[in-house]
Amino acid sequence: MEPVDGARNFQTTGDAYDAYMGRYSRPLAHAFADATGVHAGMSALDVGCGPGALTGVLADRLGPDSVSAIDPSPPFVADCSRRHPGVDVREGRAEAIPFGDGDFDCALAQLVLHFVSDPPVAVTEMRRVVRPGGRIAACVWNFEVEMEMLRAFWDAALVVDPDALDVTRTLRFGAPGEIAELFRQGGVVDVEEERLVVDSTYSDYDELWAGFLAGIGPTGAFCVALDDDRREVLRDEIFERVGAPTGTFTLAATALCATGTVAG
Repeated sequence: MEPVDGARNFQTTGDAYDAYMGRYSRPLAHAFADATGVHAGMSALDVGCGPGALTGVLADRLGPDSVSAIDPSPPFVADCSRRHPGVDVREGRAEAIPFGDGDFDCALAQLVLHFVSDPPVAVTEMRRVVRPGGRIAACVWNFEVEMEMLRAFWDAALVVDPDALDVTRTLRFGAPGEIAELFRQGGVVDVEEERLVVDSTYSDYDELWAGFLAGIGPTGAFCVALDDDRREVLRDEIFERVGAPTGTFTLAATALCATGTVAG
């Protein structure tokens, strides 16, 4: 399968992703599952599972036999399968989910929607694979100010390169109301939106910086493409923006979450 645009910067190992973004996505997965109303007896699909942060939460709550997952990144599919035995993990896109109509009680997409090529089609596909009366949900980071790690990075990147494409200003669905409106336009009913707040603690600044050097996502792609001198400027600028920490420090992150019901 040809990699989709949103997956090109995620051809990495689960361990590398965990050190960069998984430290946020793991606690977010618990809050997201709560917001969606996931409970024992349901079947669930994790759309864009990555290395399996949300998949693991779903498997713990529902049992691995009741959970399936898809992702367009082959390394993530392999890691998710290895980490969560018994879960049906498949390579696939949100716009062409490789499961049948009404196979699930709910479908959840965590930190995925802004990377898919055609979000309305992705919503249509999520609706298709969920039974009438079931739930679909999606969440992404609130990019405006409330994802401190990404906000610090891109503010620093604009100092290094004023023409840098600050994806927090251009990626879709990072502002309140956008996911909810997408769901409503896609025929989802009883749509609600809320904020989910998590944080991550770093042992020191080097731990944060190492995540960017892994080359994951738009931040990593920008970082590793710089020459050594400009990368050092970027490092110093981010350091100042996160408070010039000399030891342990914590950064907060807020996700915007929309949930809704598949009409009968």
